[in-house]
Amino acid sequence: MTRSVDLNADMGESFGPWNMGDDAALLQIVSSANIACGFHGGDWDVMAKTMITAARNSVGIGAHPGFNDLQGFGRARMQVPVASLQNMIRYQLGAAQGMARSVGAEVRHLKLHGALSNMCSEDSELARACYEAALSVDPDIIVMVLTATAQEKAVRDLGCAWAGEIFADRAYNDDGTLVDRSQPGAVIHDPAIAGPRIVEMVREGAIITESGKRIPAAIDTICLHGDTAEAVQIAGSVRQCLNDSGIRVEKFSRIVR
Repeated sequence: MTRSVDLNADMGESFGPWNMGDDAALLQIVSSANIACGFHGGDWDVMAKTMITAARNSVGIGAHPGFNDLQGFGRARMQVPVASLQNMIRYQLGAAQGMARSVGAEVRHLKLHGALSNMCSEDSELARACYEAALSVDPDIIVMVLTATAQEKAVRDLGCAWAGEIFADRAYNDDGTLVDRSQPGAVIHDPAIAGPRIVEMVREGAIITESGKRIPAAIDTICLHGDTAEAVQIAGSVRQCLNDSGIRVEKFSRIVR
């Protein structure tokens, strides 16, 4: 049976004169965009420009909050008091919402970034704290989670709307978490591998790990990182392979499971 899946990309991570990725090209391929909120990357001008382009391309807009770690691109694990961390989430989501409204758009989902996301994929209580903070700002927001991890447990416990995500360009451990970027093969750079691999996962409804293990998963959206040199090529390969396999690419719906 033909099915559909969303394609998302992390973007809006340039700031000042420093540029990262080709957001304009990605926004012609993806159906959802996770836009940095200024803590791990991005700034007010980049956020506005990215949201305007996303809206023009009918791409769903998401807030992409992370640790306050501009120099480390949000990839350093930090120990932050829970109440303060929750306020960091609220602060970043609020900034995204305000900017989106100013350009005639809306923020429909939220996805955690980098080290914060990785920590929440291992700790459901930490994930729940982050998601509760976001829901306190917008009870209707869709939470994008790393499927089959502690993040999914958190949203199921909360009973909120959520979308399960897998990665097109990252390798998986047998527990459903991502292989650490410091390990060989953690990041997939070959578009010819990324596309067919994702089609296989979507068809099977499962994450396929490095060892070949299948982990049943709710696959609503596929992440295409925007910060690699091959990002646009990988995105194009994934979308073409999905199309060739009869799998439609479209924005995910607001579903409460």
